[in-house]
Amino acid sequence: MSDEVKRGLEDVLVAESELSCIDGDAGELVYRGYSIEDLAQKASYEEVVYLLWHGRLPTGDELQSFTDAMIEERTINTGVYEQIERLAAADESPMAALRTIVSTLSAYDPDADAEVTDHEANARKARRIAAKLPTALAALQRCREGNDPVTPRSDLDHAANFLYMLNGSEPDPVLAETFDMALVLHADHGLNASTFSAKVTASTLSDLHCAITTAVGTLSGSLHGGANANVMRMLKEVHASDADAVTWIEDALESGRRVPGFGHRVYNVKDPRARILGERSKELAEAAGEMCWYNYSITIEEYIDDHKGLAPNVDFYSASTYYQMGIPIDIYTPIFAMARTAGWIAHTFEQYDENRLIRPRARYVGNEDEMFKSVEER
Repeated sequence: MSDEVKRGLEDVLVAESELSCIDGDAGELVYRGYSIEDLAQKASYEEVVYLLWHGRLPTGDELQSFTDAMIEERTINTGVYEQIERLAAADESPMAALRTIVSTLSAYDPDADAEVTDHEANARKARRIAAKLPTALAALQRCREGNDPVTPRSDLDHAANFLYMLNGSEPDPVLAETFDMALVLHADHGLNASTFSAKVTASTLSDLHCAITTAVGTLSGSLHGGANANVMRMLKEVHASDADAVTWIEDALESGRRVPGFGHRVYNVKDPRARILGERSKELAEAAGEMCWYNYSITIEEYIDDHKGLAPNVDFYSASTYYQMGIPIDIYTPIFAMARTAGWIAHTFEQYDENRLIRPRARYVGNEDEMFKSVEER
């Protein structure tokens, strides 16, 4: 057994997975053999969820049955709504609220007491979690804004229905398509921190709600899920200043500020998801006739690349894309969680299928040979 300490478990292989593959040098991301470019352009989020959970793309009939089953689970219990109202009234942060909401959903799940090895019960719980989170998140945001929640519709797909519940009006088809693409891009991404934490929880044979609650808590950290909101706050700072983007970024770096949305633990080149969302951000800006957010982004990207040798990650362009869609900045990370639930669940299923308790070890570097003294002698 090696005694080498690898902080952050960098490059340590701890599992085998059939779900997603990342080539950090080539800038490639694959879900179950399909390139992210193909899936983002050609597949719906529902198709990608089916792919991740079932190992293959669905036929037309299978997709319809799966979509219908998800739609049937969109409504949330009155008790969950009451919890959401309390969280909004307490001004709880959206990610902390989402963590509590996932846990609360367990109380009203008909399969809550099922064995974690019951595959059929897990499949039903998975559909409920994935279908109800958009309803809960939209309701939370509306409550925070002093508005009544909007009941989900059965004639809209996963992405369009969320935007409808969030804003109270049916979304423009282009915006709904863009949001669906963003969900696909965020659905899975290897053994990242939140996915690993879900697997650790599942490895104890804790249930699916516990695993997803753990993952939400992990994603809430600023080093994992918060960069997209921070990118947009940075772009707004640039916009509000009297300086051009180059001068602003020079001053920011000179003062020691860290620029969010750049660098990645796996990618050594530009994140392929950033390439896709960057193109879509530009298209949205051109359609709206408002290029400033995209222009700031591309200017900062070029400067950081030239001077720091860093490429943007998916958070960098998801920021301006969401902003141009009218999505509030502080629910960017909860939306990330909403999308990534598909991958978290798929990895949890893999953990259950070939489970071994995850139990790494640490090297002890503390004191030795201490002599115990009674409390009077200390």
